[in-house]
Amino acid sequence: MSVTVRMDKRVKAAIATIGEDMWTTIEYTDAVFDEATGRWVSRAEVAELPFTAFAAQKKAEQVPGRLVVRRIPDFNAEKNQAAGQDTLFDVWRFHAFFTTTDAVILDTVAADKTHRGHAVIEQVHSDLKNSALAHLPSGVFTANAAWLVLAVIAFNLTRAAATLAAPTQASDLARTTTATVRRPLIQIPSRTATSARRLILHLPQDWPWQSAWTQLNQRVADPPGAATS
Repeated sequence: MSVTVRMDKRVKAAIATIGEDMWTTIEYTDAVFDEATGRWVSRAEVAELPFTAFAAQKKAEQVPGRLVVRRIPDFNAEKNQAAGQDTLFDVWRFHAFFTTTDAVILDTVAADKTHRGHAVIEQVHSDLKNSALAHLPSGVFTANAAWLVLAVIAFNLTRAAATLAAPTQASDLARTTTATVRRPLIQIPSRTATSARRLILHLPQDWPWQSAWTQLNQRVADPPGAATS
């Protein structure tokens, strides 16, 4: 079990006691999106220390466990350095969570990885709730089941479309929400016309996503590859 904790005074005081020799550098296989800065982060450091949740309550209600802390470079500080406002020391942003899992089962790095996996699932749930699943529930179970299947299919197809649009400027869309993907690649103003029995699609002039959409259309419309034995 792991729960993200608020950065209140008590948590900040606990983090301040972590020595520099206690931090372990980790490299993410897949970048992690930092909502506060709107950037993808691939490097971080983790550390942990004993921590008791609900310490202000009576002893029977207190829960001993571990406070696992992840810190990432503060990119806002990097912007200040680029503007000539250098800092005297490295500036970090901290993310902490509380877990009761035994350190023998999950060490610091493994506990952080497991917690981030939960966060990825929550992001998918949030994405679905902000799109097709916003219409649920209805009073009919079968309708809910059918709508859920269609929502997941649409989600996967949209994610695939964003990935196929790479390596153009839309490559970053592969990591955004489906609502963001739909705006430049799917929900676009256009006009259809016919000429010589051919359907012509007129897209906006000077459209910034032209190369991305063209790349996606060419990939989707490619003829199937030759069969190999």
